[in-house]
Amino acid sequence: MSTPSIFTKFFSKKVLTFIVVLVGINFAGHYFFKRFDLTADKRYTLSDTSLNIIKQVNEPLYVDVFLQGNFPGEFKKLQTETQQLLEEYKAYNSNIIFQFVNPLEKEEERDQIMQSFMERGLTPINVTVDDKGKQTQEVVFPWAIVTYNNKSTKVPLLKNMMGASTAEKVVSSVQHLEYAFANAFNTVSKNKERKVAVMKGNGELHDLLMADFIKSVKENYFIGTFTLDSVAKNPNKALKYLNKYDLAIIAKPTEKFTDEEKQVLDQFVMNGGKTLWLVDQVNMEMDSLMATGQNLAFPRDLNINDMFFKYGVRIKPDLIKDIQAIPIALATGKQGSATQYTKFPWLYSPAVYSDSKHPITSNLDMVKFEFANPIELLNNKIKKTVLLHSSKYSRPVGTPIEVNLNMVDEKPEPKEFPIAGSTMPVAVLLEGKFNSVYQNRILPFKDPSFKAQGKNNKMIIVSDGDVVRNQYDKDYQPLELGYDKWTNNLYANKEFMMNCVNYLLDDNGLINIRNKAVDLPLLDRERVHEEYTFIQIITIGMPLLLLLIFGLLFTFIRKRKYSK
Repeated sequence: MSTPSIFTKFFSKKVLTFIVVLVGINFAGHYFFKRFDLTADKRYTLSDTSLNIIKQVNEPLYVDVFLQGNFPGEFKKLQTETQQLLEEYKAYNSNIIFQFVNPLEKEEERDQIMQSFMERGLTPINVTVDDKGKQTQEVVFPWAIVTYNNKSTKVPLLKNMMGASTAEKVVSSVQHLEYAFANAFNTVSKNKERKVAVMKGNGELHDLLMADFIKSVKENYFIGTFTLDSVAKNPNKALKYLNKYDLAIIAKPTEKFTDEEKQVLDQFVMNGGKTLWLVDQVNMEMDSLMATGQNLAFPRDLNINDMFFKYGVRIKPDLIKDIQAIPIALATGKQGSATQYTKFPWLYSPAVYSDSKHPITSNLDMVKFEFANPIELLNNKIKKTVLLHSSKYSRPVGTPIEVNLNMVDEKPEPKEFPIAGSTMPVAVLLEGKFNSVYQNRILPFKDPSFKAQGKNNKMIIVSDGDVVRNQYDKDYQPLELGYDKWTNNLYANKEFMMNCVNYLLDDNGLINIRNKAVDLPLLDRERVHEEYTFIQIITIGMPLLLLLIFGLLFTFIRKRKYSK
């Protein structure tokens, strides 16, 4: 019997040591958890806010992702990025359980499932799959459903971007994946705490006209109606009840505020209440214009100019005329028995894009405005951030002025816009310690707890009340906020409005995740098509060739070593 060689003993000792070290590392890893993100943009590094949210998940949280099937390369990228992000969440909390599902896998149930999904607001999109020149149409549901303790919410995985290619939409969507899932996890796992008041009593928008917005706010916050009529009877009691709310939304008031009502709102701000003002300073309605063909636009006096002036802004009683405009659909004749509609740019409806890096508007798509007014920023100690503004090819139009639908035939001349590059704010964020409008003035009613200056606070002022207005279908059911049924376009009004609410009420910094930047290089489709065979050789043939060379080299060295 031959004795073991020194090499065999040494090799056995190294293997044993390696196994012991490996077991030790795995044992230590059970108690000491650390993941390393080697990407340049740290796209797989979860924010502290996300980690704090999932720490509260103590029971199974299920995520059903409907990105499974035959997709083009862009959607494969979205699928991969979604999976890798969810794996990162699961690594920190094993209670997060996810699966990718193809909802249209069974052909016989296809129509029924599609109808069911659309009833839940999970709208599909049609994509073209191009395989070496052969094109086929596929239906994709870019959505996920998050469920926790019998509470569910939907997660949009693909951002709407008008005029953008699918690849550009995917890049934008990947940047917001962490926020989308973190917000969904927060919605289903956290109990509602904040209270939102929708103000009534001064001719504000009817609930039906802002139903989709109210429904969306309701997912995360308590929301109720607060009528300022009660101020006339007992203003101190009305203020006491209003102070129980965290945010007041004043959506397109059309009637004057009394001085007592104004003092209640002012003291709500001084006591730390957040406010979202959606104000039209000019009386002009698109519905009445469509019905009559012409209308007179004139200034609207709401008796709140002095309050805004004290806070640091002034909404001018002008209309913004912008070459970068939203189209409207007008009847231009009949085709058979059906009315023929044609789209025309409507210069009094600015198409507002954001160039701000603020979390509210970061990477935001086009927002639709109607008869918006310029906001002037005044000099005081309040910090002012312009969230949205008109394009550089816009100008103010003084009122009163007659507005006529025949204006769609206008051909704007450059001389009409003499100050190229002068944009006008239409949405402004104010932050700081506000001074009361009744500071050093006689109060409309006695208030023992009156404050001349408030604590650190924030408010948002938007110079268009219709930015929150949704349309409705033939059965008077509200449509999604931002969707225009006449042009079949979907604008980012809903995302903007919800971001405003979340920013004003967000104490855990969830909205700040929207600023995360992910660098995803776009695929050059033309080059791929031209060099398809060469790329196949590089990506498939080269690894096999390297493996073959390694195998031959290893066999040659082994034979040479042991043949001696």
